[in-house]
Amino acid sequence: MPQRFALKSTIFAAALCAFALPGAAETPNPGAYLAARSAAIANDFEKSATYYAKALAFDSKNPALMEGAIAAQISLGKSSKAVAIARLLVDAAPDNQIANMVILSEAAKAENYDLILETIDADHGVGPLVDGLLGAWAAAGQGQVNDALARFDAVAESPGLKNFGLYHKALALILVGDFEGAAEIFDSGALPPTRRGIIAQAEVLSQLDRHDEAVELIDAIFGGQLDPGMQAMRDQLVAKEALPRSAVRSVQDGMAEVFFSVASALDGEADDAYSLLYARIAEELRPDHTDAHLQAAVFLERLGQYDLAVEAYRAVPRDAGAFYAAEQGRADALRRSGREDAAIEVLKQLAISHADIPAVHVTLGDSLRAQEKYDAAIESYDRAIEAYGEPEAPQWAVYFARAICHERMKNWDQAEADFRMALELQPDQPQVLNYLGYSYLEMQTNYEEALEMIEKAVQQRPNDGYITDSLGWGLYRVGRYDEAVVQMERAVELMAVDPVVNDHLGDVYWAVGRYREAEFQWRRALSFIDPEDSQNEADPDRIRRKLEVGLDKVLAEEGAAPLKVANGN
Repeated sequence: MPQRFALKSTIFAAALCAFALPGAAETPNPGAYLAARSAAIANDFEKSATYYAKALAFDSKNPALMEGAIAAQISLGKSSKAVAIARLLVDAAPDNQIANMVILSEAAKAENYDLILETIDADHGVGPLVDGLLGAWAAAGQGQVNDALARFDAVAESPGLKNFGLYHKALALILVGDFEGAAEIFDSGALPPTRRGIIAQAEVLSQLDRHDEAVELIDAIFGGQLDPGMQAMRDQLVAKEALPRSAVRSVQDGMAEVFFSVASALDGEADDAYSLLYARIAEELRPDHTDAHLQAAVFLERLGQYDLAVEAYRAVPRDAGAFYAAEQGRADALRRSGREDAAIEVLKQLAISHADIPAVHVTLGDSLRAQEKYDAAIESYDRAIEAYGEPEAPQWAVYFARAICHERMKNWDQAEADFRMALELQPDQPQVLNYLGYSYLEMQTNYEEALEMIEKAVQQRPNDGYITDSLGWGLYRVGRYDEAVVQMERAVELMAVDPVVNDHLGDVYWAVGRYREAEFQWRRALSFIDPEDSQNEADPDRIRRKLEVGLDKVLAEEGAAPLKVANGN
C-alpha cells in the first residue's frame, strides 16, 4: 500500500497535491491561477476558494486547480461544496488523497459503507492509517463485527499505529455494548491518557458499576483541575450513576473520531494548514464534536485566520463542558485580530457566567493588564484568588501578576506582599526574584537582598538577557562597577538591540572611565528606541542629555548622589 499519509508539507496547495502544479503559462487564466496560489500560500482560504473557482471556469479538468479548490473548501469547513469537484478529480486520479477525503466523508454521512470499503480496498483512499480505521468502521456499519475487529487489529499491528488501532477498537466495542471487551483494552494500560480516552474509559467503568475506579482514574489524571463538564461527570460517578455513552454513539461518530485522531497526531508534526483538513472533516462528520471545533480553531489561529477561528470557537455550544475554554480561545482570536475591546467583553461575560472558574478571571486579568488597565486587572485577580480558595503552588503566577499591577499603580506595600506570596508558593522562581530584586534597586533600597535575589535568578537562567541586565544594574547601584561591566556586556550580548540594556551599559562604562565607549552605547540605545512603543522604559531625552554633558552632570541635575559618593569613595 503506497505511503500517502504524509506528515510534512511546505506550501498549502502544493503539499496536498498528487500532481505537479502547472506553471501559470499552462493555464488559460493565469491571473486567477496566480491569485489562487498566492491566497493559498497566505492561508487566505476565502480568496483561495474564489480564485480557484474562477480558474476552473477556464480549465475545468486541471487536477491541480481541482485539488486546490477542494483544499480551500475543506479548510473553510465547507467540504460538501467540494463534492462535485472531488468526484471529477477521482475519475481522473482515483488515488488522489484530498479528493478521497471528501468522497469518503460524504459516503460516511450517507451511511454508504459499500462505497467506503470499495474505495479503500481498491487502495484509493486517504492513507494507510485513515483507510485502515475507516474500513474497520465501515465493516461495523455493515454489521460485520468480526471483520471490523480484525481490521482494527490489523491497524494495531502496523508499526507505530498500535494506539490508534486499540483505541478505535475499544470505541467500536462500546458502540456494540461490549463494555467488558472495551474495559480490557483500557485496563491494559497500553493507551496513553488523553482527555477523550479518559472520558470513554470512565463511561465504560460506570456501565460496569466500577464507579469508584472511574473516580480514581479522573482524580489521578486531572487532579483537582476539572472543567465543568469533567466535574459534572465526576459528580455522577460519585453518586453511582451510569454515564451515558458520549464517546461514540454511531458509526459516523467513530469515523469522525478517525479524522480527529489524525488531526491530533499531526499537531506539531505537520504544517497546520495540512492538519486543519482532518480537523475540519471531523467537524463535518460530527457537528457536536467540541474537541474538533477547538482543534480546528487552534490551527486557524496559528495560520492567522482569526475570523475563521472565532467561528470555530463559536461552534462550541454554551452547555458544553469546554464552552469556557472555547470562549477564552475566541477572546484570544479577537485580540489577535486587533479587536481588543470585543475580546475583553467576551471575557467579562464569561467571568459572569462562569464565575466559579478561577482561570476565567485570570485570563480576563491578564488581558486587562496588557491594556494597562491595572485597577480592573487587580479586581479580576482578586476574584481568581478568592475562587481558588487555599493558596497552592501553581497560583504563584496569579500573585505575581497582581503584584505587577500594584507596582505599576504605585501601591508598593500591596505589590511587595504579593511578590513575597508568590515566592512563598514557588521559592526561587526566577521571574519573581528578578522583578522584586530590580524593583528594590530602582527604589534604592534593600540592595543586598536585591542582589542576592537576582543572582539566584541568573543561576537558574544564565541566558536570560533581562535578568543578566538586572544583575549588572544592581552591581552598578552598589558601586561594584568593574563587576557590573562584565554582567552588562553579557546582557548586551544576549539582547543586542534592547535600548534599556545598551543605555545601562553606557552608564556602567562611564562609571569606570570608559567615556567614549559609554557615548557609543548611548547612541546605540537611542537608535533602538521605538517612538511608538508606549511601554519602552528607555528615556531618550535623558540619554541625549548624557551625550551632551555626561552622566555626572545629569546625576547632579537630578539631585542624585554623584558616582564617587554613591561608590563610597
